[in-house]
Amino acid sequence: MGAFAFIIHPIDPKRDVARKYPLLGKILSEPLIHFLSRFWPPVQLSHVTGARSVATGQEIEGWLIAVPYTSQRMLALSPKEVYRKIIAAGRLAEHLGADILGLGAYTSVVGDGGVTVARELDIPVTSGDSYTAAISVHATRDAAHQMGIDLRQVTLAVAGASGAIGGAVAQLLAPNVGRMMLIGRQQSRLEVMAEKIRIAGCSDILISTDVANIRDAKVVVTVTSAGGNLIQPEMLQRGAVVCDVSRPRDVSWQVVQARDDVLVIDGGLVRVPGAVNFGFNYGLPPNLTFGCFAETMTLAFEGLYTDYSVGKDLSLTQVQEIEKLAAKHGFELAALRSFEHKLDEAHIQQIRARAYAGGRV
Repeated sequence: MGAFAFIIHPIDPKRDVARKYPLLGKILSEPLIHFLSRFWPPVQLSHVTGARSVATGQEIEGWLIAVPYTSQRMLALSPKEVYRKIIAAGRLAEHLGADILGLGAYTSVVGDGGVTVARELDIPVTSGDSYTAAISVHATRDAAHQMGIDLRQVTLAVAGASGAIGGAVAQLLAPNVGRMMLIGRQQSRLEVMAEKIRIAGCSDILISTDVANIRDAKVVVTVTSAGGNLIQPEMLQRGAVVCDVSRPRDVSWQVVQARDDVLVIDGGLVRVPGAVNFGFNYGLPPNLTFGCFAETMTLAFEGLYTDYSVGKDLSLTQVQEIEKLAAKHGFELAALRSFEHKLDEAHIQQIRARAYAGGRV
C-alpha cells in the first residue's frame, strides 16, 4: 500500500481552527489565533483511507497534516521561519510512514516553491502544481464552452502569469486562444513568459502589471498569491468567465453577489477514485479534492517517489505526464463549482442568458 501525507493550513482562521478545535475556534479571536500560530506545532488532522486506483485496484492511505500558519501569517513572516514549520510537518509525515509529501496552498508558494523543504526531508516532496495547472485548463475550457465562448475569438487573461501554475496554464492554453493577456507584478518576468507563449502558439500577447486590465478579457484564469479579494465586480465585462485557482480566493464574494451575468468557477477540483474518506472536513464534498492533493495521491498510486513540481517553473512535459497518470488511476475533473456550490447546467444557462440579454457581448 502506497502512503502519502498532505499539508494544509488555515485559510479562514476562526472557521478552520473550529473544524479541529471547536471550542478554541469559538473563544479565540482572529488576532490571537495569528499570534499563537507561531508557537503551535504541526498537527495530524486525520488518516485518509479508501482511495482506490481504477487501473490497478490498489488502495492507498495517507495523512492530513496542518501547519498552523494562515496565508497572511506566512506572507508576514520570513521564509526561513515558515520553512521550519513546514519541515517540522514533513518530519511528522516521515514518522507516520508517508512515502511522499504534498504541499498544499501557501506552503507550496512560500520562498522557493518547495526546493528547500525537499532538501531537508528524507521523503520526496511535490507542490502539486502540475496537476493543478492541467485540471484548471480543462475547467476553463469547459466553462467557456458552456457560456458559448470561442477561445479563438476572445482575449484570455492569466493573472499570476509569471508564477508556476499561471505560466503553465498560459502555455497550455496558448495554441487555442486568439489573444492572451499576461498579468503579474514584474514586467521583466512577464516579458520572459510572453516569449514562451509565442513559442507555444499565440502571437497576439498583451502584458500588464495592473490586474484591473482584466476588464478587457472575456475569460480570466487567476492564480496569484495576493491573499484574497483581488478581483472586484467592476473589473469584469458582461458575460466573462473567471476560473479562480487561488486559495485564499482571488475573486471577491461580492462578484457573485453583484454580477449575475458573470460565471465564476473554482479551479483545480477533481473527483477521487474509490470510496475515499479524508477523515476531516476541509470544505469540499466527501469525494472531491484539490488538484495539488490529487497529484500527491497519484504519485503514491504510481509508486513514483521522487521530488515533483518543486521550484518556481513547471515543466510542460511533467504537467502532461501527471495528467495522464491521474487519468490512468481514475481522477477526473469535478462538476463545475462556484464558491463551494455545484453549478448545474440550468444555472449556467441563466447566467449566459443574462449576459447575452440585449444582444451579443
